[in-house]
Amino acid sequence: MTISLRPYRHPQDYLAVRALWESMEKGVNVGRSDSPEEIAKKAARDPDLFLLAEADGDLVGSIIGGFDGRRGMIYHLAVKREFRKQGIAAQLMDEVESRLRTKGCLKCYLLVMQGNDEAAHFYERHGWNEMKTVRLFGKEFS
Repeated sequence: MTISLRPYRHPQDYLAVRALWESMEKGVNVGRSDSPEEIAKKAARDPDLFLLAEADGDLVGSIIGGFDGRRGMIYHLAVKREFRKQGIAAQLMDEVESRLRTKGCLKCYLLVMQGNDEAAHFYERHGWNEMKTVRLFGKEFS
């Protein structure tokens, strides 16, 4: 099996990527910011940071990186269950981190859902540290 990474293409990849996210048992919450219109905005803003992993041409993973010119953010790292533990998530993370560094990003954040210890351990093994000195706040705009 050959794994290759490529940029997301909108709208061609949308349905397959959304199905991947929805298939995740935990860790990826699909919400209104994942609508076709919102994903189109994301793909237009940082096309080089929205990556897909394919195995012999089939979608098996995704990652979304963001960069605001100062800080980076990682979203929706997802790998199909039957393809996990093969280094695909690490390959996606390494590539998006490299691309963020190239853009001048010095610090990056990601969110891990409460109870998703498998993801937390994955990120810790890849050099990420839990930030215990901050509290996360959110607000939905209507």
